[in-house]
Amino acid sequence: QVQLVESGGGLVQPGGSLRLSCAASGSIFSINVMYWFRQAPGKQRGLVASITRGGSTNYADSVKGRFTISRDNAKNTTYLQMNSLKPEDTAVYYCNAMISDLQGYGRSYWGQGTQVTVSS
Repeated sequence: QVQLVESGGGLVQPGGSLRLSCAASGSIFSINVMYWFRQAPGKQRGLVASITRGGSTNYADSVKGRFTISRDNAKNTTYLQMNSLKPEDTAVYYCNAMISDLQGYGRSYWGQGTQVTVSS
């Protein structure tokens, strides 16, 4: 069984920083693309950033220059460094990954989400 567990959310003032982590565990053969999504109250879940196994990254326009996604393939972990946070960044942040298990079966997995609140 494969699972993703996020950590690092919390309350931060505008202009502050947070670092989210997402660790995959279980019967993992390989992890392809890893993603961070977010969902604010009353809004649809949207893509924040993605990173391939080789390290190629992509960002939503709203976070370019402020957020940085990275990953440690040896630890099956992805990170989201969030700087210059704004109140509009307040949301539940979810990790997602395309994972192949030891039986060779691949599918998308979601973490449980971590709350990020930006407020003074």
